[in-house]
Amino acid sequence: MDEFETIARVFRPLAARTPEALGLADDAAVYTPPAGRDLVVTTDLLVAGVHFRPDDAPDAIARKAVGVNVSDLSAMGATAAGFTLALALPDDLAAGWLERFAAGLAVEQSNMSIRLWGGDLSRTPGPLTLSVTAIGHVPAGRAVRRSTAAVGDEVWVSGTVGDGALGLAVLQGRLAALPRARRQDLVTRYHVPPSRVELAPFLPDMATAAIDLSDGLLADLGHVAEESAVAATVALDLVPRSVAVRAALALEPDLLDLSLTGGDDYELLFTVPAGTDVEALTPGRLCRVTRIGAITAGSGVTICDQAGRPLVFERQGWRHSWPAGTAR
Repeated sequence: MDEFETIARVFRPLAARTPEALGLADDAAVYTPPAGRDLVVTTDLLVAGVHFRPDDAPDAIARKAVGVNVSDLSAMGATAAGFTLALALPDDLAAGWLERFAAGLAVEQSNMSIRLWGGDLSRTPGPLTLSVTAIGHVPAGRAVRRSTAAVGDEVWVSGTVGDGALGLAVLQGRLAALPRARRQDLVTRYHVPPSRVELAPFLPDMATAAIDLSDGLLADLGHVAEESAVAATVALDLVPRSVAVRAALALEPDLLDLSLTGGDDYELLFTVPAGTDVEALTPGRLCRVTRIGAITAGSGVTICDQAGRPLVFERQGWRHSWPAGTAR
């Protein structure tokens, strides 16, 4: 199929009955946000061999590509509306790959009530590369920022921490002694992280600051602390862990660092004024939420053991880097 046949056969069905997409027949989408709402836009670039494994299933790649972008919207308290997709495809793409990729997109569209609005297709001699731009909306003037945490606030997190990083560790050949079902739990969380769209609408009314955990708990809480000019303290024993993560750490305690700094969790970390009844403000316990620490005066992030002793980590979290002279 050429570019236009691919759009017509593979991607146009994903935009069916979506007025903003204009049938994928024009140069751009047209969107009017609801009255009294601000537009929120985010973009993530994913490259094979950097953000996902080249042999990952196409549907899993698609689901993660959409999910990590929607997670950014959720961290600002925004409701997702639509997304655009740019794909650079290598010549050796396997037969049926695009159809399986589109099937993954369809699943996430249904799960997150979001629709494809357009995008672009291209060939590349390099690795498979894709970029998603997600568009959402938030009550006017109420977007939740990283820079507005205050001394005395409590630190909360959704879901569980460490699953994504340990899932990648499993794919890299570690944790062979872990029961197969637990290994699969971790791998699934790595491939298809949660985006917590159900929690996002409640953040503007309760959170003073928020971020999603893409680079690791230590690094991402550090971003909030730096932007807000405060410090943060976390109690290690309060950090929520899944059954699979607990089992993995029992087998290999040295993976503790990785579980806190490896990233790929995409849970929401947020701060609230002390004493806020977070569970009452999230009706129906839409997802697990746990208080793990507090915002204090100073700078940096400290994680303490049960005796209150600060722990030292070899790494702070995931970040891209380039050879000297190539980027500034």
